[in-house]
Amino acid sequence: MNRIGFTQRRIIARIATLSIGAMLVPSTLLAQNYGELAGVVTDSAGAPVLGAIVEIVGTPAGVRTNDKGEFRIANLPAGATKIQVRRLGFAATTRSAMVVAGGQGSPLRIQLDAVPATVEPVVVQASRVEYTGRLAGYYERLHRRSNGSFINREQIDRNTNKTLSQLISSTPGVNATRLRTGGGGVRIRGMRCRPLVWLDGVPMPAGEVDLDAFPVSTLHGIEIYLGATNAPPSYTALDGASSCGTILLWSRGKDTELPTPPQRLVDVDALTDQHVVYTADEVDTPAHLSNTNLQVIYPPDLVASHTKGSVVAEFVVSASGEIEQGSVGIVTATNALFAEAAVKALADAHYAPAIKAGAAVRQLVQQPFSFSLGSDSASAGTRH
Repeated sequence: MNRIGFTQRRIIARIATLSIGAMLVPSTLLAQNYGELAGVVTDSAGAPVLGAIVEIVGTPAGVRTNDKGEFRIANLPAGATKIQVRRLGFAATTRSAMVVAGGQGSPLRIQLDAVPATVEPVVVQASRVEYTGRLAGYYERLHRRSNGSFINREQIDRNTNKTLSQLISSTPGVNATRLRTGGGGVRIRGMRCRPLVWLDGVPMPAGEVDLDAFPVSTLHGIEIYLGATNAPPSYTALDGASSCGTILLWSRGKDTELPTPPQRLVDVDALTDQHVVYTADEVDTPAHLSNTNLQVIYPPDLVASHTKGSVVAEFVVSASGEIEQGSVGIVTATNALFAEAAVKALADAHYAPAIKAGAAVRQLVQQPFSFSLGSDSASAGTRH
């Protein structure tokens, strides 16, 4: 009896194992037949479009783009599909895509074309500025560009996959070198001696500096001077040490962190869908900016780096012409600092309200801002 009981138990256990395996195999195969789509939505200038709706045609699957214009939709059946992208202020677009089984294919890049603006753009032109703070000297030299070579924040962010020695050696006249310790350094072309290295205005200890010990993502700006004569006087050394070159590294900190887009507290899409708030094409006379002396500050960092760009801010203008609290958001911006400047300026903005059937009504407004550099670049800008 014991023998029979033991055999029966083995058979039952074997059947249970096979049953579990039978359940697991289809599940595994099912997972392998699904994948995801990811990508970024931009405008015609290449700036990310925030809050765009990305949907899989014919299904309820869909997401909104984040503050970098990125999206990701998971658990999609493998194979060909169609996605539709839409956003107020832009012409909707539909395109084909391929979902790769078991993973993610190449990131998609989808461009939306803006519909003609219904309000006059605010044009911000750079004028004279005086830089302040710990990075004042760096910004002044970056602005003039009279000596040396510069690698600014935008260039650094595009090359975070490189080591610091690789990034600096992309400057003409500089070569990368491997150190005996295994790290990375650089040499000015034709020189065998090490260049001087400064971090935030403080000289690094004597001896070879392992540049690759500094993650590129921790730096805000880099200055490279090939000889002793063109380096800033404050960053030279005695006994001709500067003749081997000078490298100034400027780290990131609270004063360099990019701002995050404003957090919108109201659902403007729901308001427009319910016709509680109108769009520009639904009114007889669209809302428009009434205080033409709106002051917008051109970000000093971007003046120094000779950066121009644009922003489109979105908000609800009330029937009295005020921007409704919690309704401000960013549609697209070429730089987060430009977006911050636009949002700050809107705090003092006043609009002539939209008119529909002879009465003032609430309207969703998309206000463009254009930041351009004059012949004498610097900071404070005004609307023209």
